[in-house]
Amino acid sequence: MNENHRLSRIETLWSVVHRAHAEDSCDTSAARAALLERYGDAVRRYLMSSLRDADAVDDAFQEFSLRFVRGDFAAVSPEKGKFRSYLKTVVYHLIVDFGRDRKKHKAVAIEHESILVAPDHQSADQLDREFMAEWRESLLNRAWTQLQQEEDEQGKPWFTVLRCRAEHPQARSPELAEIVSQQSGRTVSAGNVRVLLHRARDRFAEILTSDVRETLSQPEPALVQEELMDLDLWRYCKHLLESDADMASRSNS
Repeated sequence: MNENHRLSRIETLWSVVHRAHAEDSCDTSAARAALLERYGDAVRRYLMSSLRDADAVDDAFQEFSLRFVRGDFAAVSPEKGKFRSYLKTVVYHLIVDFGRDRKKHKAVAIEHESILVAPDHQSADQLDREFMAEWRESLLNRAWTQLQQEEDEQGKPWFTVLRCRAEHPQARSPELAEIVSQQSGRTVSAGNVRVLLHRARDRFAEILTSDVRETLSQPEPALVQEELMDLDLWRYCKHLLESDADMASRSNS
């Protein structure tokens, strides 16, 4: 079982974070490696948006990986128990230290925390937006990847159907069914493609919601919804979560 599958079965990433900064053991090493694998791309893309230099990004990411593997970030506290806030703070501190060592950036104080402004004088709000965008992109990419893995393993063409819809948003059901049939190598009717599309959207929403829930130390429904809205992912999950809420309300009435 790979580490992504392993992480998908953990209720919250904070248990992994705690293991990643515990005393060295095989389990600790696996936890650190899993977190790096899962969020390394978002960190690297954010470093590129901040440093704008491929060599500097490679050096900074190597330093980030080294510090993480050593467990240097155990004392970092997240805002409102959000893993992305924790990771953003870690990367901020890394960029600060990286800039101090190389004297390529100008330090500024933001909310009692010293971070760096990139050479083109990006604002703190802009840096925050860029980190949010990279985090959002990472979650979406993971959802697509998992959907494709499930299609490969289970034979359900949900990835193909949803990708075809994304690439052909105006296609009517008969046309979409023809495209899906060509790409999947199986005959899919217009009626069937509507059912598959509905199920694919539900599964995509489930994956996204699960991933977001795992990044919160207190994954209460209201906080999950707030995080999805902050990340502009609510539109992908709204139909599923509102449906679940209606069912829960009816069952309690």
